[in-house]
Amino acid sequence: MTDDELQNLIEDATADFAMGESAAAVAKLEQATAAEPGSFEAWHALAEVNFSLRHLDAALAAAERAHALQPGDLFINTTLSRIWMERGDKAKAEHFGAQAKIHSWREQLKQG
Repeated sequence: MTDDELQNLIEDATADFAMGESAAAVAKLEQATAAEPGSFEAWHALAEVNFSLRHLDAALAAAERAHALQPGDLFINTTLSRIWMERGDKAKAEHFGAQAKIHSWREQLKQG
């Protein structure tokens, strides 16, 4: 799968989800992650869609894959914080929330 094909598949899945076609969105994102397991964007999108559907185990699994690829990403740390809060683990939620803040501050310092 080319980078453009992957990006189009992720965008199609996002549009499907926005239109209420959740099953199609999940199927496309699962196709994307199977074809390109190193795609942070595909894993993060799959985590967000599953979180929105309240499929917390699937959301956590996808978020952990995305986090392994880009542990310094502000948004995946925020996603993990939200998932852990919904799962009732306040300590883990706070950990990832703090990581998100740290990464946000680093970006602010880089920008000057």
